Amino acid sequence: MENSTPIITIHNLFKRYGNGDWVLNGIDMTVYPGQVIGYIGPNGAGKSTTVKILTGLISEFEGDISILGLDLHKETLEIKKHIGYIPENAELYDVLTPMEYLQFIGGLYNLPENKVKERALIMLDSFGLRMHAHNRMDTFSKGMRQKVLIISGLIHNPKIIFMDEPLSGLDANAVIIVKEIISRLAAEGKTIFYCSHMMDVVEKVSDRIVLINNGRIMADGPFAELQQQAQGKSLENIFAQLTGHSDLDDIAGQFLNAFENE
Repeated sequence: MENSTPIITIHNLFKRYGNGDWVLNGIDMTVYPGQVIGYIGPNGAGKSTTVKILTGLISEFEGDISILGLDLHKETLEIKKHIGYIPENAELYDVLTPMEYLQFIGGLYNLPENKVKERALIMLDSFGLRMHAHNRMDTFSKGMRQKVLIISGLIHNPKIIFMDEPLSGLDANAVIIVKEIISRLAAEGKTIFYCSHMMDVVEKVSDRIVLINNGRIMADGPFAELQQQAQGKSLENIFAQLTGHSDLDDIAGQFLNAFENE
């Protein structure tokens, strides 16, 4: 690996809410610049909690996390200057236009107004939204909103990007564009944390896959390596096997048994 200095180091990460069960149960991970991490797991596995901790949205956790050489416990605001976050759903302030919203986001990162406008127009144009740059977003479709959300997470040119189901609502062409953007950002040395349930996309965009279940890492490595260990199985089958659901075909059959007496 060209750059052997980790950009993210997670050691012994634990998290639970109140007196409940541990959502994260001893996560250890070292991430390097330029890696695209496919961070996958079933609902409730701890994916979103991990991302919210790494982005500073959740401040209470046990363990040690270093991002860009900075202690997340102590230097959260400094770390936030260098990260981008693209969630599946977020409030976009419908009364604003894309340009107004992106100017607002750019201002949070102390970007000059003219620089934000220049970047925003290029990015909006790439997604076919330039003609809507000054239209209020309360008329936008889910896909149009998602495109603005993606732009808002990248407009400050962050070093680390966290994506949580970023393709939600996008049309086929936009999906291809986002996948190419991910590839080119990684080539520039950006680090990308990609969370999704779409196994085929995870397999294609990630050079390293981390699978968690019940707050623990169950697998960690390149897809080719995981596939070799699983005797050539697809990522979907590896996922099902490691999360204790290797009988999904039988479950589907059981579901359809509900129609047998008609």
